[in-house]
Amino acid sequence: MKIFLLLFLLLPIVGCTYVGWHVWHLLPLGNWLRTIVVALLVGAFCVLLVNFSVGLNSVPMPLARVMYAVGTSSVIILLYLVMLFIVLDVLRLVGVVPSSLLNSSWHGTALVVGLMTALFIYANLNYHRKVCQPLEIATAKPIRKPVRLMLLSDLHLGYHNTRADLKKWIDIILREAPDYVLIAGDIVDISTRPLLEEDMASEWRRLPMPVYACPGNHDYYADLEKSRCFFREAGIRLLRDESVELDEGIVVVGRDDRTNARRKSVEGLMASVAKDKFSILLDHQPYNLENAEKAGVDFQFSGHTHYGQVWPISWIEDLLYEDAFGPLTKGKTQYYVTSGIGIWGGKFRIGTRSEYIILTVKN
Repeated sequence: MKIFLLLFLLLPIVGCTYVGWHVWHLLPLGNWLRTIVVALLVGAFCVLLVNFSVGLNSVPMPLARVMYAVGTSSVIILLYLVMLFIVLDVLRLVGVVPSSLLNSSWHGTALVVGLMTALFIYANLNYHRKVCQPLEIATAKPIRKPVRLMLLSDLHLGYHNTRADLKKWIDIILREAPDYVLIAGDIVDISTRPLLEEDMASEWRRLPMPVYACPGNHDYYADLEKSRCFFREAGIRLLRDESVELDEGIVVVGRDDRTNARRKSVEGLMASVAKDKFSILLDHQPYNLENAEKAGVDFQFSGHTHYGQVWPISWIEDLLYEDAFGPLTKGKTQYYVTSGIGIWGGKFRIGTRSEYIILTVKN
């Protein structure tokens, strides 16, 4: 763990140093102007450290939103600047790119700024495009009628995903008109303060259908008791190691997040569910998927991964999780891990997508 934390702190410092050195040599400006530009780049990343160490709840809301956006976006921008300069360095070493392009060059500056601007305009637009993923499950277990469920995860409502964003998502739900809405955690980002000050609960109360959710790790980061108070005000029923049977005979089981080391096991949760009932397990973090199969769960829905949000982090997610994104079948149990409708941090998606799932269960 100590080695991981050391790398977590060391890698951004190395990245900032590498990018700062390149930007200094790239810009065809005087030393004072170069210093200012490099200081702004480094300062943007330092804002993220301030956000984590000091917090944003005591900062005026407009400033808090700016600090959140600048700090979290800087990490992703830094990642892509590092990758871009590595590519340019390799091309320079093999003679494809002249050294002059990276040394006090307007052409080189225009190339880097143009590529980064185009990439992140696309990344932001791609984030705001919400994809509908249809799923259909035919079950031999008795249900009273076909059920249409809207599955969501990782909304991360807060300083960046505002009431205006939530309104668009609620409008999508109303347009899709599901029988129920099921949420696999992380409704809140890092604090309930923005949700309360913007009265986001009133947006949720526009929904005519029942909404059920399990907690996620960010709901804990925001203080689970405060998150639960918001859920009650919003009309969201939190299933924390408990289950509910829908009118159609389907049982929805909400598992507490693994942040709670004392949460119940999947086997323990399923012990009270009749074997002839079609079961849906909401479990925020998709670890140990075999437990749902062993316990006889019919369908598990999870989120948490965001599928890395941007490439190539999505490749790392594929190494960390048995299923980092999309459908999976193990025995008689079907799974779906979503990349989420919302996002943590900067509103960028590169090589991934924002999505919601429409699940139809029928005989």
